[in-house]
Amino acid sequence: MTPAETVLSWKVLAIKRPGLSRDLPHGDPDLMWVANSSTLISGERDAVLVDTFLTAGQSETLLEWVVASGKNLTAIYITHGQGDHFFGLAPLLERFPRARALATPEVVKAMREQLSPARLDGFWRKRVPGQLLDRLLVAEPLDSGQFELEGHRLVAVNMGRTDTAYSTSLHIASLALIVAGDVVYNGIHPYLAEADPQSRLEWIAALDRLEALNARAVVAGHKVKLALGRGKRREDSFVLRT
Repeated sequence: MTPAETVLSWKVLAIKRPGLSRDLPHGDPDLMWVANSSTLISGERDAVLVDTFLTAGQSETLLEWVVASGKNLTAIYITHGQGDHFFGLAPLLERFPRARALATPEVVKAMREQLSPARLDGFWRKRVPGQLLDRLLVAEPLDSGQFELEGHRLVAVNMGRTDTAYSTSLHIASLALIVAGDVVYNGIHPYLAEADPQSRLEWIAALDRLEALNARAVVAGHKVKLALGRGKRREDSFVLRT
């Protein structure tokens, strides 16, 4: 089958976890929870994953989901440098040793900063004690800004400042799909701790640039899950298929 004849498909896994904020007002328990998403884009044989999860338990669920797809994972694209989107790299790369973890150079730099002792010990391990993987990896730079899956181009779109300083989305024109990372939230309060009035204007402009790509589907980095359930502390998951 030639690349032109290969048809891509995609599906999304979202896992619910407690939020990281500890000073939420009383009255709406749903604000205590957040759901991260990870997107698997598949061809006939191979697949690309976009973003991973935060904790060791979530990473195990994600690995089982990818393995169950029956596809050979060739790349993991990381949209931005916040730890809840790349701390789960190690198990995937151990299971698929020929896969490459990829991110734009600016995002790779941000990932390295997340693994500094001040950030890793001073922020992440304080908020999720004992739940992170022992081995935390960083992606390699995607200098060209694009890569391929069975002949189809996957293009990193630099979004600038959104909920963090360096953010990207992944555009797959042949699917009319944008995997937006944290440029887009769906039904979950956006993370604003790194935002200021100027960056919020830049974020709005980034959304306008995404809209101009005329995608049929946009996957939010944090999205409403089906049947969230109040107060449940289990890791629910669901899959959306084309």
